[in-house]
Amino acid sequence: MDKVKCECGHANPYGTVICESCGKPLEGDSTGLLNMRYEGVARRSQTYNRTIIDKIWNFFSSVKVGVWIIILTLVASSLGTIFPQQMYIPPTANPAVYYQETHGFLGQMYYQLGFHNLYSSWWYMILIASLGISLLIASIDRVVPLYRALKKQRVTRHESFMKRQRLYGVSDVQNQEETMEKAKQILKEKKYNVSEENGNVVAEKGRFSRWGPYVNHLGLIIFLIGCMLRFFPGMYVDEFVWVREGDTVVIPGTDGQYFIENEEFILEVYDEEDEVFGEALQRSGVPVAQTFKTRAVVYERMESTVVGEEAELKEIARHNIIVNDPMKFADFALYQVDFKLNELNQMAFTLDHKESGDTFGQFTVDLYNPLDEYDLGDGYKVRVLDYFQDYFFDEAGNPATRSKIPNNPAFIFEMITPDKPKGEVSFIAIQRNLEPFGENDYRISFAGIDTKNVTALTVRKDHTLGFLMVGGAIFMIGLVQGSYWSHRRIWIQQRNGQIMMAGHANKMWASLKKDIEAVVEQTELTMPIDQVEEKEKEETAPKEETM
Repeated sequence: MDKVKCECGHANPYGTVICESCGKPLEGDSTGLLNMRYEGVARRSQTYNRTIIDKIWNFFSSVKVGVWIIILTLVASSLGTIFPQQMYIPPTANPAVYYQETHGFLGQMYYQLGFHNLYSSWWYMILIASLGISLLIASIDRVVPLYRALKKQRVTRHESFMKRQRLYGVSDVQNQEETMEKAKQILKEKKYNVSEENGNVVAEKGRFSRWGPYVNHLGLIIFLIGCMLRFFPGMYVDEFVWVREGDTVVIPGTDGQYFIENEEFILEVYDEEDEVFGEALQRSGVPVAQTFKTRAVVYERMESTVVGEEAELKEIARHNIIVNDPMKFADFALYQVDFKLNELNQMAFTLDHKESGDTFGQFTVDLYNPLDEYDLGDGYKVRVLDYFQDYFFDEAGNPATRSKIPNNPAFIFEMITPDKPKGEVSFIAIQRNLEPFGENDYRISFAGIDTKNVTALTVRKDHTLGFLMVGGAIFMIGLVQGSYWSHRRIWIQQRNGQIMMAGHANKMWASLKKDIEAVVEQTELTMPIDQVEEKEKEETAPKEETM
């Protein structure tokens, strides 16, 4: 693009609105007020539009595009709040079934459209990335030329530049040098940075407030980076684990490196004789948990040097986990969130002859790890053909399971005896003993149960918190910086035996006027006219009727 040459001889980049050297307006209406938003400098998005890189840059540097990206992100984010995200539904629930049963047809559609994991979806990540790119490019597109313009701004400005400022006035002064010196002294007392050139003065205050919006953008970009890092492996873990008393299980999200043992789960309930809650507890008749905790031990898996040898577990931490007092190790924390009392652990059965009532042995089924076959001796065996941990009958009338937790266990057993070598089939559930293929000679009888308490822990690891905190802090600094201060400039120039005064502020014009009034009161200068207010008065003034 060809450069734009000003009458002062300075060659300005294409797209410049105000000459970088003298301040003369180069285009637009010659009578209206100057647009000082970006000091009239040329931005890259206004200068280049040839290559694909230029077009991408110009697209993301547009404020309208940025606003639309924000709107789309807000709309998408709101969709994720219609129903709970998958991380907030019961950990043992099947999402495909849960959303349909809990929220009906809309819940089913919510699941099928993928909104149950909306915030980790690829298209939502693209929206977040697009917002960050828009903020970054829009900031660079504006802050670099703005910084260059403010850093190199000249003191002496073109007459048309002065006249087209909002605050402008001309004063007839007898002693110009004394007036200029007095004005400089007063402005310095007002904490203005005063620069002088050829007897002309520019006083500036609060330039740092101009960078407030860009500091905001920087904070938002860092915050968005922190949000996106949560989906990178090893940066963020938010998992859920159930551990039965006496069991040792791998801690999810640790790649099999750490294990946790639940030595004992302890539940303490409020005493019905309690002075504060006793009466309410007696009315309810239901025990209320006062505190519950898990005596936990964390082990680290030690790599074995012998091929095929089972890895050794080394104890690294021991802690009583209670609500708001997590167990911390390495970069992880375990929080107590829930519990389940007397969960079914084992069920004992006997094999009986229905007519004689004779018993031919007893076997115990581990509800979490049942065997395929139980040998009772003397040719009597029981095979497990199928096992349903939480059974129900589906629409076709076939048994199925809702989850992997033995809340309502059911079995299909095959009973093999010396006189029935081909076996007999029986469907066994709590208070159910069905014979699907006709009447059997033998039956499976319930002999007893064994239960265990189960604790529920949340596994947390968050390396993104620092990004979120730093980004939020920087955003707040930029918000304060851009909201509570204003960039004010006052130009005072000697021309043709008069003194011209002009003023500009990016906001808080009343403060600028107050500072100029302090100069006017102690010098021979007259108060500049607010051209915006004058125009409003002219437009609202009643017009004289003509005959």
